[in-house]
Amino acid sequence: MHSISPPEHDLEQLARLFYPSLASLGRFTQVAAAEMPANYQRLLNHEHHMTVTVEEFHGCPVDVQVLDRHRTDSHYARKILLVRQSDRTVVQYGIMRVHWRYLDPAVRAGVEDESLPLGRIFIQHNVHRAIALRGLWRVNPGVELCHFFGLPPDGMTYGRTALILCDHEPAIELLEIVAPC
Repeated sequence: MHSISPPEHDLEQLARLFYPSLASLGRFTQVAAAEMPANYQRLLNHEHHMTVTVEEFHGCPVDVQVLDRHRTDSHYARKILLVRQSDRTVVQYGIMRVHWRYLDPAVRAGVEDESLPLGRIFIQHNVHRAIALRGLWRVNPGVELCHFFGLPPDGMTYGRTALILCDHEPAIELLEIVAPC
């Protein structure tokens, strides 16, 4: 197993894939689950795929909308929105970074296709995985997140950082921020 960095480092590294600084995305304060309202605990304080959790919470399937991506021979990162199929409302914002060496070619092809949420790809390919919750965050969104979520400049929501482990290896790093509920 690889050494695992502190949650603050995870957050900063993921944000810097698409933003000049973490502050450009928003202000983040690490919180304990007990400090979060019940709906946010239900959405974020677990070790399950967010796709399944968000679909259950909202009572309908979600689609992925890829906003930006970076590809190298060893990694793939993307900035996404999950939107409800029923009314196209944004329910989640996310950044993920995939380490290709831990995924088989069929799963890689599904990720690169960009047409399905990550959780659905893993479920369809029956990938053995474990999700390790790294941190829970109170988020005061920056301008872009406020726009996506329809929030005023002083809005607030919650998010999490997590790792998806494939065969006990840290295959995917995640930042997942849910729309206010």
